[in-house]
Amino acid sequence: MNKPPIHPYIILFIGVLSISTAAIFVKLAGDAPASIVAFFRLSLAVLIMSPYVLWKHFDEIKQINQKDWIMAGLSGVFLAFHFILWFQSLSYTSVASSVVLVSLQPIFAFIGTFIFFKERFTIGAVLSLVITITGSVIISWGDFQISGLALLGDILALLGAFMVTGYFLLGQNLRKRLSLMTYTFLVYGTASVTLLLYNLILNQSFTGYNGSQWLIFLALAIIPTFFGHSLFNWILRWISTSTISMAVLLEPIGAAILAYWLLSEPVTWSQWLGGSIVLFGLMMFIFSTTKKVKPKITHAHQKQ
Repeated sequence: MNKPPIHPYIILFIGVLSISTAAIFVKLAGDAPASIVAFFRLSLAVLIMSPYVLWKHFDEIKQINQKDWIMAGLSGVFLAFHFILWFQSLSYTSVASSVVLVSLQPIFAFIGTFIFFKERFTIGAVLSLVITITGSVIISWGDFQISGLALLGDILALLGAFMVTGYFLLGQNLRKRLSLMTYTFLVYGTASVTLLLYNLILNQSFTGYNGSQWLIFLALAIIPTFFGHSLFNWILRWISTSTISMAVLLEPIGAAILAYWLLSEPVTWSQWLGGSIVLFGLMMFIFSTTKKVKPKITHAHQKQ
């Protein structure tokens, strides 16, 4: 196996830093509706991907059957509402709280695979579930002391984590049959169509945004997507999935630091305490489930 031109852990650091910017860009988008920000993030990403995917994977796309198109569509709907809910949560609560809570996707996946696929998990996995719930309660309780709107933001972030879990559970079998680029292109494409229809129904404006906001939309489409998730998928050749999954847990920390520097958002004691407990619980979960449910964990770094 050839070595990458840059050390894999440097690439890993760039990837973590890149995905940590997503929440910051959403905040900087100002008064742009969450659903519009989500639409331009995904649709611009699809536009950028289109020439390469249609050139390299057009034959694969032509061979996709009706059932897989339906699954891709449903997966895209869940992804679209993940972004709507998560981006909307950032209007009410802090970057620190929102990003920690939306990172609970592996725990929702744990519950979903237990209910729908009768997966069995270790005592460590169950204990990690209890720990992360405890941390989440501490964050939400602390935010409720600040304002009811902050608590609403926390709830929206949790719903966003639930939606991205649906996206992964619906798409995991489809992902096994398609190349990564084709799968991503289809799901991002169907999510973009969902967001287009959603915004049309709500009569949201697709124009009238200033130059800075258009740059933010473009940055969202490029930096967290291509310099984040695409790099993670590339370095899977040299770094294990579990290592990348653990590195992704640094996203809430990176996002909180960037929010403090760029947005002057302080981190409260409940966010520090609850966030630390949640991240510890997620680390326990990854350690205890990597061997048993590796396919479920593999997708953790594709969320943002």
